[in-house]
Amino acid sequence: MFSGVIDRKPVTTSTGSAPAAAEETVAALSRVLLRRQEELLSVLTRVATHQAAQDEFFRSLRVLAGAPWELSRTVPGRLGRLATFLPSNNLLYSYVLFGVVPSLYTDRVLIRPSARVSETAMAVHDILGPMVREWGGNLDMRRVSQREFLDDCALSDAVVFTGQPDNAEHVARRLPRESLLLSFGSGPNPVVVGPDSDPDTVCRTVLDARLYNSGQDCLSTDIVFLHRSVAREVTARLADALRAVEVGDRRDPATRVSSLVYPDAVAGADRFLTENRELVVVGGGTDVERNIVEPTLLHMPWNARFHPPEFFSPVLLTMEYDDPAQIVEWLNTPMERERGMYVSNFGEPGLAGPRIGTSTVCENQITFDVEDGNRPFGGYGPRAGNVRRFGEIQGRPLLLSAEAARAGGGPVATARPRP
Repeated sequence: MFSGVIDRKPVTTSTGSAPAAAEETVAALSRVLLRRQEELLSVLTRVATHQAAQDEFFRSLRVLAGAPWELSRTVPGRLGRLATFLPSNNLLYSYVLFGVVPSLYTDRVLIRPSARVSETAMAVHDILGPMVREWGGNLDMRRVSQREFLDDCALSDAVVFTGQPDNAEHVARRLPRESLLLSFGSGPNPVVVGPDSDPDTVCRTVLDARLYNSGQDCLSTDIVFLHRSVAREVTARLADALRAVEVGDRRDPATRVSSLVYPDAVAGADRFLTENRELVVVGGGTDVERNIVEPTLLHMPWNARFHPPEFFSPVLLTMEYDDPAQIVEWLNTPMERERGMYVSNFGEPGLAGPRIGTSTVCENQITFDVEDGNRPFGGYGPRAGNVRRFGEIQGRPLLLSAEAARAGGGPVATARPRP
């Protein structure tokens, strides 16, 4: 039943730090994850490379283990009902982040899996759902139409949507003004390679940022800015590394790039590579029938008007720059301010501050290094992530429990380190 306003009563705590029930529940569910690790990996590798699935498993375990700390910091108001649109990738991680952890402070959690991967998502739920319910969580996953699920959303205190911002607008129009809506989008997450960078570290890191799960992740970088003093060397090293990457079976632990899960990502990459064939340094081949995009490197001169698409494939694009002021100006263009999430800085002393435009700055780190499911996520670009309630939309780093606390009058998470 729709509660109207988020209950302002905080989660009961035993010592004033961690919710009493949460610690016991988290310990039990963590044991389930560890006991059924191989089964979960077998499910996840239907849609992810083994390397990405293994990483996702441990990230999920970390989020679960960090939940008592998170809730002791945010003290969210009790939610009556939460509706979650599960994304089509990172299924286990998203299930834990937007399903299991919220079930610790929500009376009922409803999840709709993406139609693209519904069978795989349901398999994850079949493994973990019974234990969540056994430990008191009311968590249900339903394969229903979007229209039907929007009816559920309209009766919920809070809604989590992950996907295209235009689709989030459609969801928002169906919700009461008092409902809390968190929309998680994506951004280009540029990496800046400056004159003081270490080529070995940079090349390894850039490949990690672009090839994670064959590039099928919203945290992957869509453009790498290379200072002209290091551009030739870094480009050559990246080209050599990509030549050695073969497309393989995603279930093989040695495979870094496999066939893609999303046909539209293959089609989009094919169009971009066809239109920009003169920029290709390595790779560039596609097989639309087999959902394959070769590991590809493209290099282009500075173009302030160019804004990369979300590739969602193993396509690495580099652009040469002369002055860090060019990067600052680019990040402050209207389009990049709209979708600002993260910007990684390696060896560019001319870039400073915790934020440039709407993008959160990561010093000597990529997005996968700083992402932490128990802390606010993302940048300040409204199309990269926003929260809305009572007609007000704010782009900012998002954490569901913190937003529930903010809406319900409880404390809000800060950047204080863990004890």
